[in-house]
Amino acid sequence: MRSHLLNDTTAEQYRRSVTDGVERVAAKLAATDRPFTGITVDALSPRIDEIDLDQPLRDTGAVLDELEDVYLRDAIYFHHPRYLAHLNCPVVIPAVLGEAVLSAVNSSLDTWDQSAGGTLIERKLIDWTTERIGLGPAADGVFTSGGTQSNLQALLLAREEAKTDSLAELRIFASEVSHFSVKKSAKLLGLGQDAVVSIPVDHDKRMQTVALARELERCAKDGLVPMAVVATAGTTDFGSIDPLPEVAELCEQFGTWMHVDAAYGCGLLASLKHRDRISGIERADSVTVDYHKSFFQPVSSSAVLVRDAATLRHATYHAEYLNPRRMVEERIPNQVDKSLQTTRRFDALKLWMTLRTMGADGIGQLFDEVCDLAREGWKLIAADPRFDVVVEPSLSTLVFRYIPAAVTDPAEIDRANLYARKALFASGDAIVAGTKVGNRHYLKFTLLNPETQASDIAAVLDLIAGHAEQYLGESLDRAS
Repeated sequence: MRSHLLNDTTAEQYRRSVTDGVERVAAKLAATDRPFTGITVDALSPRIDEIDLDQPLRDTGAVLDELEDVYLRDAIYFHHPRYLAHLNCPVVIPAVLGEAVLSAVNSSLDTWDQSAGGTLIERKLIDWTTERIGLGPAADGVFTSGGTQSNLQALLLAREEAKTDSLAELRIFASEVSHFSVKKSAKLLGLGQDAVVSIPVDHDKRMQTVALARELERCAKDGLVPMAVVATAGTTDFGSIDPLPEVAELCEQFGTWMHVDAAYGCGLLASLKHRDRISGIERADSVTVDYHKSFFQPVSSSAVLVRDAATLRHATYHAEYLNPRRMVEERIPNQVDKSLQTTRRFDALKLWMTLRTMGADGIGQLFDEVCDLAREGWKLIAADPRFDVVVEPSLSTLVFRYIPAAVTDPAEIDRANLYARKALFASGDAIVAGTKVGNRHYLKFTLLNPETQASDIAAVLDLIAGHAEQYLGESLDRAS
């Protein structure tokens, strides 16, 4: 079994095995003509259930053959231009190369004596990002597993900075379309169910700052503590960006921690055309960024950034075997001092490889392309009498609903849209997402692939309309 360990004696075997795997994936990518095969849970489950994990195949070639059957053939391929569903981006090749390197070397980014160069590379990328945001010379941060963890850590810091012994007094303010991780974080942090105050949004799905001011005043009047305001730069459903300068003014007025969830909108940090859309982010106390959304990085690659590095002490715990206090005095940089995680992948390497190969402008150009495509898509949908589109895009998301000319029952229209999404997924021809707007069912395009064209959007709209019309026709047949 030692022959499977990666070391100096197995380097050639490693080269052959990885090359074989890369060839298989490359062949699959080249031959993929739709984002999904349409396979069902009931069809795929028996293939995996019948595999006996206690009976290994022994040969990596045989394992890859099996993998083709249970995974590669039926995977969801985000690189396909008609994958239009969630915040999953196609990935850039330099980042995939970084993934291969970091997996093989297997550095752990918790302590200097486990990842010397990796520690410095991650710190350099944190500094680069905080400079792009404009957080100032005292800023710092750390890579995380994703936006949910970044939001949790930011709110943990905000809770500790609020300096109150009564958790029941703390309040978090976020828009009604903010990410669910805000409420989840409040629960994990031991706050009450009423801790998160939902702020209504305007027609463009942006936080109403008048309503925020009113709720902050009410909080002070009731003797409660405004722990944090979470402004979103790119909501999951609409891509909407809250009015960051106005939120910053209110946070300063009420002495409240300002967190910006820019998990989606962080791509604007590299934008050549639309950077001004997140003006005001530089005034935040903490920021969430997901490079694996709008920087075209493989999952996972995220970070939480803070204006004042000293606030990261609230996540610090010293263990004698790992990062004893004396290491701080010796100026030994241990990233675990800042992180909620201990063992942690060197995910920063992927972004490093990307920036060193493509540059920030290269990333920004790709993100600008999808933002411009969304504007083009919005014009298509707005001009199409078959559909109702909710808001003009701030980033690259379009939320819309099929509206048949001959049907007026909202519930029946809901069912037609739900059916269309399900039928489209089952066909494998395209994948779209769904959400609710005012308790009605809508469909959603999340455009993160620069290879997607307006013609793809038009074709998918026709497919959606066709499936919806089929459902409504069958529904009338059943009723007659």
